[in-house]
Amino acid sequence: MSAPLKLESLSWPEIAALRDGGSGLLVLPVGATEQHGPHLPVNTDTVIATRLCEYASAKTGIPLLPALSITVSSGHTPKWPGTFSLSHTTFIESVCEIARWAALTGWKRLLIVNSHFGNDASLRVAVERIRLEHLGVLQVGLKTTFLLTESIRAYFVSDGDDLHANRAETDLMLHLAPEDVRMDAVEDDPDRTAGTVLSHPVSQTSLNGVTGRPSLGEAARGEQLFHEMGDALAAVFVTAATEEPPLPDEFWKPYCRTCPIL
Repeated sequence: MSAPLKLESLSWPEIAALRDGGSGLLVLPVGATEQHGPHLPVNTDTVIATRLCEYASAKTGIPLLPALSITVSSGHTPKWPGTFSLSHTTFIESVCEIARWAALTGWKRLLIVNSHFGNDASLRVAVERIRLEHLGVLQVGLKTTFLLTESIRAYFVSDGDDLHANRAETDLMLHLAPEDVRMDAVEDDPDRTAGTVLSHPVSQTSLNGVTGRPSLGEAARGEQLFHEMGDALAAVFVTAATEEPPLPDEFWKPYCRTCPIL
């Protein structure tokens, strides 16, 4: 496998040649900086997003933007140190500005790859704005790493639907950054959200910032899971690189100029 293709390591002429000679697809990894229980580092989501995108880039040759590492983590509240969050509005605007610069500099497709559930609502709003603002110029898509396939999703929620710092994330980090995992400090905490109707921040549902059974984490399982997720993401990259709108231009392009700009 080749090395991942990271835009931050290239000069502008190299980037221009890459843009003009390829599919026009850029990938934006999105993680978080937030507490992950007493055993995982606060960069867990960013490590997972970055390393999965690098794996898929190395397999496909699709270029990567630098990962966003401070995003929407307000649901964790200030109860545990180490969490840093943007407001939802600031985060949405940041993603939209990145997309705007991608469009202005000639990119045709943008795929956002997210590894933090707390970003989901904001990223969906950002995608809705981007696809309308740049209709006919920049196509945009969103994928969440732990929802890439049904088997991946099922494993991530196997020890709690309201997953966080759980077995699957611990597996991955034991494989990707074992030096940053403190298994001697690991503590399980059950999912207390089953049957709830209202929305409760993590401070109201977890004693230690964990939801799940990270004590079951294994590096070997993490390696297997990482390759399963990386291969699934590489397949998404390949599809996104050539995907066109289902309808031909004549059915939608005349309306680009009159589409509302949000």
